[in-house]
Amino acid sequence: MNNLKKKYKKIREHSVGICATLEVEDYVIQPVADVSPPKWHLGHTTWFFETFILKAKQKDYKEFDPQYNYVFNSYYETIGARVVRTDRGNLSRPTVSEVFKYRKYVDEQMLSFLEKLDPDTEVAKLVELGLQHEQQHQELLASDIKFILGHNPLFPKYKALRSFRPTSVNTGDIRFEAGIYEIGYNGFGFCFDNELGRHKTYLDEYLISNNLVTNAEYLAFITAGGYSDFRYWHAEGWDWVNKNDKTSPLYWHNIDGKWIYYKAEGLSEIEMNAPVCHVNFYEAFAFASWSGKRLPTEAEWEVASDHLNWGELWEWTSSAYLPYPGFVIEEGAIGEYNGKFMVSQMVLRGASEATPDGHSRKTYRNFFHPSQQWQFSGIRLVG
Repeated sequence: MNNLKKKYKKIREHSVGICATLEVEDYVIQPVADVSPPKWHLGHTTWFFETFILKAKQKDYKEFDPQYNYVFNSYYETIGARVVRTDRGNLSRPTVSEVFKYRKYVDEQMLSFLEKLDPDTEVAKLVELGLQHEQQHQELLASDIKFILGHNPLFPKYKALRSFRPTSVNTGDIRFEAGIYEIGYNGFGFCFDNELGRHKTYLDEYLISNNLVTNAEYLAFITAGGYSDFRYWHAEGWDWVNKNDKTSPLYWHNIDGKWIYYKAEGLSEIEMNAPVCHVNFYEAFAFASWSGKRLPTEAEWEVASDHLNWGELWEWTSSAYLPYPGFVIEEGAIGEYNGKFMVSQMVLRGASEATPDGHSRKTYRNFFHPSQQWQFSGIRLVG
């Protein structure tokens, strides 16, 4: 079995494994627009391979169900009409069983296709993009499952994610001298197009913490009235606090004077030394402002990354998600992958406990809207 075929099997099986402890009812729920049903993720990642590989590259391929192009297309205008994102939770059909049959059918076709595929071709690169795309959805799948079950009044347990172990035990701040540095991908392996365009950037001297902000530190912000003092917030963030009556990070509950947190094991008392998780950009900025510090730029983060403990949580930066110098959007549907989202979003760096093995690198540019809390996101400060 060739390496690409082995990788395909491993990644596809991992998506199913993330859902291993779900009940069939859990697969179809969509509590909010940002959270897609697990069933949809499993179908969409399968649709990617069927649409961009099998239908496009395999002669006489027989489509599993022509309606699935409408059901599982996400945002590709080039490919045609699709179910409105907010209606994904209304898809009682296809059933969970039918989606798994769809995966099995496409996997059999793909494995046969990969048996004969030259690994040095452009098609092989497209398969690699599909696998990286599925790994992105594995992280979204884990985040969405937590949101679905974390908003169930019974707070059920679910399969735990991988555990994180810091790569070093350095503490305190690390100083970097003012100067010109290079950032952006520089290698021969896979990267997304938004990482390309390695370029020079000037940085002033800065001190960056080697540690993420802890629950205890964030609780001090809450106790000091951080959510009731407009001075620490952007105007848009302050509107978000008041409109949504926010007083703490996602999954925090104050019960009988104790702070309780929802995670894989169910509800438990908050671990004060653990990094604060599920905060959005508004909250990260407000905490930094209250602390008399700031969030790093993505360039500062990348330059410092070899000296930091990173990988436990995605880390908000103060950088807007914009193209690097020389960025060019590809022709066709693949060109819709990253470039069209370069507006109104902020960059996060690092990885998280939900990030699949082998899917992180220091140049990876994650991005979300400032209001989104449901990702596994935390805070690192610059002095």
